[in-house]
Amino acid sequence: LHQTIALSSHLTESDRGPFSLATQVPIRRIELRLGKFSLPDFFDINSIGSDSHLQFMNWTVDNNGAWDYAADTRGYTYGALAEYDDHAVSARYAIAAMPTVANGINLDWDLRRASGQNIEVEWRHSLLGSLVAPQRKGTLRLLAFVNHANMGLYRDANKAFLDGMDPTPDITLHRKLSSVKYGFGLNFEQELTPNLRAFGRFGWNEGQHESFVYTEVDQTIEFGGDYSLRNGLPGLRSLHRTQDKIGVTFVSNAIKRDHQDYRARCWRGGRRCDGHLNYAREDILETYYNLHAWRGLYYALDAQYITHPG
Repeated sequence: LHQTIALSSHLTESDRGPFSLATQVPIRRIELRLGKFSLPDFFDINSIGSDSHLQFMNWTVDNNGAWDYAADTRGYTYGALAEYDDHAVSARYAIAAMPTVANGINLDWDLRRASGQNIEVEWRHSLLGSLVAPQRKGTLRLLAFVNHANMGLYRDANKAFLDGMDPTPDITLHRKLSSVKYGFGLNFEQELTPNLRAFGRFGWNEGQHESFVYTEVDQTIEFGGDYSLRNGLPGLRSLHRTQDKIGVTFVSNAIKRDHQDYRARCWRGGRRCDGHLNYAREDILETYYNLHAWRGLYYALDAQYITHPG
């Protein structure tokens, strides 16, 4: 269900898409949504680094890796979302159902016991300054999330193993209802020239509770950009590749000490078992060339180079 409440009689152009068919919307409005959806379709969106169909493909490039957003194993949840939009500012809040177990398919319907709450503020203004480049579009987004779920602490599982209570570290034996995990994110994009754009993300979560929904990242930082060939490349304009695009980005991910200790001791209840490794940051370099073939048909070359994966 999607309801728009107009707060202004002035309209602005809107792109039609899978979530709204309107070609015009009020400049000032409140939008309410209720039902089944995926939180990354409304939060942490970045026009340079969110669409895995036509842009980058790595999980921690398309989304903030440290954002453990509410979802079932397929990435969807049921919830309610409220958004306020004005000329240069938007603010959105959502409460959504969490799974009953980590990365599980079944959702906990008792929102007083388990829920994911998300709030984001978006400011649309040139980040280069009004005097330097007022005509260059820029956006800054600040995100915060708090999850309540049946989660365990890495430290409790480590201690139980060292004290001889558990034969192997097993965080599933130490889960507690309504445990709290929280984190923050920052997301920006900036047009530098008519063809060149830059973007970046920073994400952090407290890292003490288990990675419950998304992926094994407690802290992430990312920078990159894309270049559109809409005006052609200098010296190669005769190729007429006006709908092609090139992108490149670098992202670095990390996990906290308790998380490292738990994984190093070979554990159950997660996706990986490392053994005794010397930990370093996971560094990823990704690039793509997106080539327009015919009408709505594109194909792409994508390359990723990863050091210290996982």
